[in-house]
Amino acid sequence: MPKLSAGLLPYRERNNALEVFLVHPGGPFWATKDEGAWSIPKGEFEPGEDPLAAAQREFTEETGFVASGDFVPLTPLKQRSGKIVYAWGVEMDCDPALVRSNTFTWKGRTYPEIDRAAWFTLAHARQKILPGQLGFLDQLETGHHCP
Repeated sequence: MPKLSAGLLPYRERNNALEVFLVHPGGPFWATKDEGAWSIPKGEFEPGEDPLAAAQREFTEETGFVASGDFVPLTPLKQRSGKIVYAWGVEMDCDPALVRSNTFTWKGRTYPEIDRAAWFTLAHARQKILPGQLGFLDQLETGHHCP
């Protein structure tokens, strides 16, 4: 059975443009990667667990924020690894400078799961996001009518 992951894609409207909130993974592997390295805040969940509840939990663990609002389901995307990622768009605002991530330990050192977060216009987000998650931006753009 493939691994399952769930996350949220927060969005907001600023200066008549749609912006999305993405996070950059922490740790030495990602330290020098930028283009194509950012992600929606997400994490794995077990079969039988409610994917939306998992997405909300992971969002809080990775950012320190609690998401609320209308969660718009996006079509799950299968990653090259075989992992299936479930996502929901949610209109909300938060300050990336206030992100507080949980941590992980690798080779005896502790790193934040997320080392930074930012708001990006859709055009800029397409350059930053992991290629396997581009479809979430397309779905959000198609389903969201901005001026």
